[in-house]
Amino acid sequence: MSEAPRPARAHTGATGRDAVVVGGGLAGVTAALALADAGVRVTLLEGRPRLGGLAFSFQRGDLTVDNGQHVYLRCCTAYRWFLDRIEGTALAPLQNRLDVPVVDVDKPEGRRLGWLRRDPLPVPLHLGRSLAAYPHLSLAERASVGRAALALKGLDPTDPALDDQDFGTWLARHGQSARAIEALWDLVGVATLNAVAGDASLGLAAMVFKTGLLSEPGAADIGWAHVPLGDLHDRLARKALDSAGVRTELRTRVTSLSRYADGRWSVQLPGETIDTDAVVLAVPQRETHDLLPAGALDDPGRLLRIGTAPILNVHVVYDRPVLAGPFLTALGTPVQWVFDRTAASGLREGQYLALSQSAAQDDIDAPVADLRERYLPELERLIPGARTAEVRDFFVTRERTATFAPTPGVGRLRPGARTKAPGLYLAGAWTATGWPATMESAVRSGVSAADAALGALGRPRPRHLFQFEEAA
Repeated sequence: MSEAPRPARAHTGATGRDAVVVGGGLAGVTAALALADAGVRVTLLEGRPRLGGLAFSFQRGDLTVDNGQHVYLRCCTAYRWFLDRIEGTALAPLQNRLDVPVVDVDKPEGRRLGWLRRDPLPVPLHLGRSLAAYPHLSLAERASVGRAALALKGLDPTDPALDDQDFGTWLARHGQSARAIEALWDLVGVATLNAVAGDASLGLAAMVFKTGLLSEPGAADIGWAHVPLGDLHDRLARKALDSAGVRTELRTRVTSLSRYADGRWSVQLPGETIDTDAVVLAVPQRETHDLLPAGALDDPGRLLRIGTAPILNVHVVYDRPVLAGPFLTALGTPVQWVFDRTAASGLREGQYLALSQSAAQDDIDAPVADLRERYLPELERLIPGARTAEVRDFFVTRERTATFAPTPGVGRLRPGARTKAPGLYLAGAWTATGWPATMESAVRSGVSAADAALGALGRPRPRHLFQFEEAA
């Protein structure tokens, strides 16, 4: 680990413990709040003109548009803690009970709709009635799904051997037909893992299904923001940071990090240097790689071997309401999940639908005209009301590196919060949280990095910060 001499004109904090958090996504905001709540003086640096990372909003005329549809589950105890911490829980409520309409457009109209619902019964009986009546699988396929679920319940997601296997092969070995994978396993897995079963680590898939569907009856109840994401992850987050005493600097990019001989850190910005006791890097893996000082990780190149996966969002504004419920998911069509974003966007007439297309490698770079020609007819097949409605606006948002790719073997590439450089910590949904790249993973990583830093700084854990661990 190289050490830098202290420059004569560094910006140095006052006497006491301080920290710099680099990155203002959910991981960075969480780390900053956790450190500040423990009495650490925190500076949060974000290169964008807003907070929120890859879960943000923007204006398109009179519409307030989320870059993508983000949901969470009742089992996402860390993200629920985050919402509570920024006083946003009421703005992103959970379903009272899991209730997902599934439409198969290949079936005759009138026989297309099925449901994934839970009953107030113990696991696994809570899903028994729904699975028994699920019309998109044969009786034999439904029975085989139950047997596979019981086998999945017996797996240990932390077993490194599972990370080397792919979920699709495991499902096939456990009697799952291609139809069962499409109509059930991938219906959930693609949305949570951002990969089809054959491309996903068995360890990560086991974690998702065990935690979400096989841990507690209400674990998979779905929550989503009923306001623009920017209201939560930028406006309310910034208010919470300000109240906690965090100095937040936007449009501020860190150019390099170095460590002094006395153990403190130097964070270099254009025209400024900040001296600090601890640094949390809460930026994507490639940016982290470029900022890491020599010796901070044994093999920093492994960060570059963590692949990325895209998500495409298709936005359609109709002149009239066409979808009755808040969302649906679909089979027999390229369309995956459709959400009604009318009220959240501020639209006063008509209806605004957002299509969330995960694992979108085939479409992510397609021209808008091609995507319009592809998806509008599919919406008409899926939603009868769309056939007579006028399309007032059509646009797409693309996140080419939306998540890390959950491929077999990725677990050994994901680093923990601590580095070999004392005082330097890592956060981000791509770090070793045990979760796929979700908002939950991002918040957990911020908590882990803050916890490690607090231990090194000799600061006590804020009791409220870790309540979600007890609830998990």
